[in-house]
Amino acid sequence: MRIDLHAHSNASDGTDSPAGLVAAAVGAGLDVVALTDHDTVAGHTEAADAVHALPPGTRLTLVPGAELSCVVDGISMHLLAYLFDPAEPAFAAERELVRTDRFRRGRAVVERCRALGADISWEQVRRIAGAGSVGRPHIASALVEAGVVASVSDAFTADWLANGGRADVRKHETDPVTAVRLVREAGGVPVFAHPGAVKRGRTVSDRVIADLAAAGLAALEVDHIDHDEPTREHLRGLAAELGLLTTGSSDYHGARKTVRLGEFTTDPAVYEALVDQATGAKPIGG
Repeated sequence: MRIDLHAHSNASDGTDSPAGLVAAAVGAGLDVVALTDHDTVAGHTEAADAVHALPPGTRLTLVPGAELSCVVDGISMHLLAYLFDPAEPAFAAERELVRTDRFRRGRAVVERCRALGADISWEQVRRIAGAGSVGRPHIASALVEAGVVASVSDAFTADWLANGGRADVRKHETDPVTAVRLVREAGGVPVFAHPGAVKRGRTVSDRVIADLAAAGLAALEVDHIDHDEPTREHLRGLAAELGLLTTGSSDYHGARKTVRLGEFTTDPAVYEALVDQATGAKPIGG
């Protein structure tokens, strides 16, 4: 089985529609794909419909999820949440709060970019985002269009959009221990996304990860494009010490990033263990 548990659609900052992501997963030879848009479940219905409409004999399982924006000790981090009840009120309210503040933050970041000499506009960023919730990758794409930077990844530096960069603006982000609790109370399974991605900015300490494990964290996303091999080995050792599972995922964003869907995958036994912990929702299809 080939299992990719971290992928985005244009319901947040990917470029594929949710149905397009399903088609891409089939084309990549995946057996399981998780749709984990940032702080939203807006793409779930379309993706599920696309799975149900696959031709007979085409097998693909969809894992509904989300990627949550969190902050601890001033450090941003992301928490993947799988198979939660999207209607559970406390968790739904927190996701809505984060999404609403993304809009405010996006406008403020655009204004900072303009003040720094970038000829971009809020209307341009909204066009790039389409129906999706505006995020920094959309602003990065606008910077590419304006010729300010050569690629989306080049925008995520201290000069522009990196955490703490010249154009960065803080947004509402959930305390990760609270986020783990909310995911569990909604019947979901929480996994720490790319915990060692130092290229994105400061990363949390092992002590914080231990606190999250004690709060109910299920796994660390270890095999990820932003982790070098020493980082992966450290995270595997830490996971073993804390009794956590380890996953692998592409963090696919379509054409916005160069990583391929299915480039990193999760062991089937780990996937089954994660699904066994979920009570809020079930995988779809398969």
